[in-house]
Amino acid sequence: MRIRSLSIDGAWEVTPRQHGDPRGVFLEWYRFDLLAHGVGHPLRFGQANLSVSARGVIRGIHFTDVPPGQAKYVTCVRGAVLDVVVDVRVGSPTFGRWEAVRLDDTERRAVYLAEGLGHGFCALTDDATVTYLCSTTHDPQAERQLHPLDPMLGIEWPDGPRLLSARDENAPDLGQLRNEGVLPTYQACVEYVESLRSVHPERPGETGRQGSVPVAGPPARTSASWLTPDRRA
Repeated sequence: MRIRSLSIDGAWEVTPRQHGDPRGVFLEWYRFDLLAHGVGHPLRFGQANLSVSARGVIRGIHFTDVPPGQAKYVTCVRGAVLDVVVDVRVGSPTFGRWEAVRLDDTERRAVYLAEGLGHGFCALTDDATVTYLCSTTHDPQAERQLHPLDPMLGIEWPDGPRLLSARDENAPDLGQLRNEGVLPTYQACVEYVESLRSVHPERPGETGRQGSVPVAGPPARTSASWLTPDRRA
C-alpha cells in the first residue's frame, strides 16, 4: 500500500497492492495500521456509506462543523468517479484550493480526507459505486453544503450533462459561507487532529509490526491531472 499526500494538508491518496491470478483479484483496500502510520494517528470509523450514481451525477461539496468534523476514507468499487477534495478551512494556506483524484475499479485507489475538508465527486460512468468510511455518524445539524459549480472554486468537472440534488443545486457559494461564519477554521481543524495525535502519537513513515508504509509528497500536477492522455483527446 502506497500513501501519497495531496497538495492540500490533511488529504491523502492511497494506492493498494493488487494480487491477481486466473481467479480474479485480491487487495487490501483499507489497513488500519498502515493508514494510521501514514496520516499520523489511528482512525476510528463510526459509519460506512455506499452510493450508486448515474454518469454525470455530482454529489457534494459537503463538509461538517469542527469539532468533531467528519473524516472520510473513499473508494470506488464499480465504474469510475472524479473525486474532489476542497479546502474550506478559513486561515489555511490552501484555502479555496481543490484537488481531484480519479477513483475507479481498475487502479482501486482511495482518498482519505481529514476533518474540516470539503468532499464531492462526479460519476464518470453509469452505476458508479462509491463506498466510504466516516469517522462519525451522520449528523444533519452539523453537515454543510457548498455549491460544486461555484466559479470562485473553478472545479474542472467533466464535460457533459450534470445532475445535482436539489440541496446541492441550491447550496451557497464559498463567499457566502465565509460571510455567514459557518466555515471551519484551519486552527480548529489542526487542534482537533493534534488532539488525536496526542492520544496516539503515530508519525508518517514509521514502521509498524505489520510492515512499513511508503509516504510520498505530491508531485507537480495540474488541476486536471486526473485526465490521462487518451482521455484528453
